[in-house]
Amino acid sequence: MAEVISRASLFFGGTCKNHRVVDDDFSLSPVSFGGFGLKKSFSSLTLKNQNPILRSEFHGKQIFLGDAKNETFNTSFRSSSVTAQTTLRIGTIQKWWEKGLKENMREISSAQELVDSLTNAGDKLVIVDFFSPGCGGCKALHPKLCQLAEQNPDVQFLQVNYEEHKSMCYSLGVHVLPFFRFYRGAQGRVCSFSCTNATIKKFRDALAKHSPDRCSLGPTKGLEEKELVALAANKELNFSYTPKLVPVEKEAAIPTSNPSLPVPHPSMSANDEKTLVSTGR
Repeated sequence: MAEVISRASLFFGGTCKNHRVVDDDFSLSPVSFGGFGLKKSFSSLTLKNQNPILRSEFHGKQIFLGDAKNETFNTSFRSSSVTAQTTLRIGTIQKWWEKGLKENMREISSAQELVDSLTNAGDKLVIVDFFSPGCGGCKALHPKLCQLAEQNPDVQFLQVNYEEHKSMCYSLGVHVLPFFRFYRGAQGRVCSFSCTNATIKKFRDALAKHSPDRCSLGPTKGLEEKELVALAANKELNFSYTPKLVPVEKEAAIPTSNPSLPVPHPSMSANDEKTLVSTGR
């Protein structure tokens, strides 16, 4: 019986005084059990100083009003938030080219980032990996590339997604996948080739040849001049470049006559001049 009254008090959520809920202005009718009407005075239920704890003389238990509701709401809200976050995390599938990446592997997002990465690499060997999400050879080769990147921490691997940067790849002359280009310091591009999982030896040989430490003389070259011009001419790319001015060498003055031949004197006769020319021969 006390339990029923307690539940009724929690349900109505108001302050009960003289069988009337003050906040909600709701009259409480008698409770009947098995045909017997029961009218119980609530004079023993007192509320002091608006304390949210309501004491009952039936079991001596504390009934929480207001705070219990908020706590229930907060608990349900936190539960729903955790459920939503869990659902989002489960629904997100990691892409194959993002699996197993090392610290020296990074995906390129624009042509400007590619140019800057090569220019700021210094003497470090930089390998540009052109791949496509739908390329089976690229997917099969990816785990080995991650392994080689881990074995060569001083080498920078740059990934270029062909599907997202197709226009940039066209400007760079990349038409086959998977495709790799090696850049090193002032030498610029040192090699470029296409290989698959079956021909990975070609990649290992190039890595062993160009990865040893060396000192480059001059500034880092990066992309070739014609590649930079092609990227700047591509209207689909947000990239600008001013071609370098190449100094034009002055051509040497072409002599009008053979300096080895003697210059005829004005006083010489025609016969003497012919003799000198013949002698000069």
